[in-house]
Amino acid sequence: MRPVDAAYVRRLLVLCALFSAFAQLQGCAASGANAGASASGPDIVTESDEPEARRRARLRLALAVGYFEQGQTTVALDEVKQVLAIDPSFADAYNLRGLIYMKLNNPGLAEESFKRALSINPRDGGSLHNYAWFLCQQQRYPESFEVFERALANPIYLDKAKTYLGYGLCQARAGKLAEAERNLAHAYELDAANPVTGYNLALLLYQRGEFERAQFYIRRINNSEYANAESLWLGIKVERRLNNRDAMRQLAEQLRRRYPQSKELAAYERGAFDE
Repeated sequence: MRPVDAAYVRRLLVLCALFSAFAQLQGCAASGANAGASASGPDIVTESDEPEARRRARLRLALAVGYFEQGQTTVALDEVKQVLAIDPSFADAYNLRGLIYMKLNNPGLAEESFKRALSINPRDGGSLHNYAWFLCQQQRYPESFEVFERALANPIYLDKAKTYLGYGLCQARAGKLAEAERNLAHAYELDAANPVTGYNLALLLYQRGEFERAQFYIRRINNSEYANAESLWLGIKVERRLNNRDAMRQLAEQLRRRYPQSKELAAYERGAFDE
């Protein structure tokens, strides 16, 4: 079976993880705030209450995130090292360090980084998500599923759509297609505009022979700004299975016009619909 998480899907998923980490970083100053100041309770925590070391570390971590986002991985790692020299207890820095070491193909240091982040904040949804995805990449599927479940069990974790998506992709890799469909459907319910989720759900349904359901999701992507060579090729294969020749030809024309050098167009032209 062709992998459900195609190359562009993997890239987008890593960016989702990165943006989530950055959102957590930006929210650090507000964490732990108490509602309502009074003589009988603590005041609301604001930026002025943040320790100087944490403020400096947070600003430096923002630079590291920017470098990582731009593909300057070793520069980002150097920035993270300086962040941790300033504030060794900054869980977000260990979380980003784990993503960097994943990118650098160093699973030992990646795992150590995620575990350090979780030793500081065991319920942090972003760190749990990233560690679960790391375990999935290592094909440690049962461990990965357990960590995904821990992230989803946190009632104050806000990025559950991303985690349902990662969980579903990992289950598909492990051959648990029914479970994968359920979690991808959960992700879609929470964020129907995410093309990564829509593509993967359509691909999974196509592989399971549910062509009409697959058509619904892939048409939404191909009628949007997110259409690309992979989504158009999947759309062609879905329409072919449903014997919609006109729709198939229209998609093929788009593929030829927009992506003339793509491997998807080459596959279409040689009729390799079942590869």
